[in-house]
Amino acid sequence: MTSRPEAIQPINIGEASKQTGVSAKMIRHYEGLGLLPPPPRTDSGYRLFDADAVHTLHFIRRARDLGFGMGDIAQLLDLWRNRRRSSAAVKKLAMTHVASLQARIEALEAMKRTLSDLAEQCHGDDRAGCPILDDLAGTDKPLVSACCDANRH
Repeated sequence: MTSRPEAIQPINIGEASKQTGVSAKMIRHYEGLGLLPPPPRTDSGYRLFDADAVHTLHFIRRARDLGFGMGDIAQLLDLWRNRRRSSAAVKKLAMTHVASLQARIEALEAMKRTLSDLAEQCHGDDRAGCPILDDLAGTDKPLVSACCDANRH
């Protein structure tokens, strides 16, 4: 059984931001995306957040910290709110995200290896030739010809 947040007096967006670590701008954004139901407002138009809204913001923040995108967070919120959900649906979403994270890790590691290899090839001196820039430009020849380089010295 999920513990419910204890009853608190409704709080303004600044206090909700402070309690959850979610900026006021992002709280408004989440509301606009429908991840957070529109809260009631005071007569002067200020949003008032109850304990459920704060709990939802904590949930969204944690999901963002784990790298979930907004679409996945919307699905997770729906599953979280649905007491008749199957945990298999939650696990499937989580494992899909794990696979996506693994693919990103592998891509980052490949980028790191490539850049490290290019940096190894770079002399790092006063010469104009640079394998890093050559690779970025998609050439295997230096952009400055050897004759021009020789005339500089």
